[in-house]
Amino acid sequence: MEIAVKLLVPVLLAGLALAPAAQARMCAVNLDSTDQMSFSQKEIKVAGDCTQVKLTLRHTGKLAATAMGHNWVLTRTADYQPVAMAGMRMTLADSYLPKKDARVLAHTAVIGGGQTTSVTFSTAALRKGGDYTFFCSFPGHFAMMKGRLVFG
Repeated sequence: MEIAVKLLVPVLLAGLALAPAAQARMCAVNLDSTDQMSFSQKEIKVAGDCTQVKLTLRHTGKLAATAMGHNWVLTRTADYQPVAMAGMRMTLADSYLPKKDARVLAHTAVIGGGQTTSVTFSTAALRKGGDYTFFCSFPGHFAMMKGRLVFG
């Protein structure tokens, strides 16, 4: 009996260590952007059981990031325009976003034609049924390049 308990304890501890990982769910989203200032989707749906999202942005155009760069930024809808306006005062190196702004829930770097980037973020800050907007923060793009993220 004592030997069985000694053998069982490491197995139980290993199982407990794996339990949180077994509950985590990574969801992947792919999105294209173009030289015509558009995203391939106006709405992104993320299942409510996703604990992390990996968003991959591909720029299918040919123009450089300095001329027609695109990124993907996620904010609450109420924060979208104030963040985009503040980003217009920033630089390409800052991804045209205010530095360390808590209103930015997730974002990618700005990329140019033929490039791909991605960001992985936790859904812990998202509320099921919440109101979220994604957009490109390159100056002047946010009015056309935007969409809705639906979580839940």
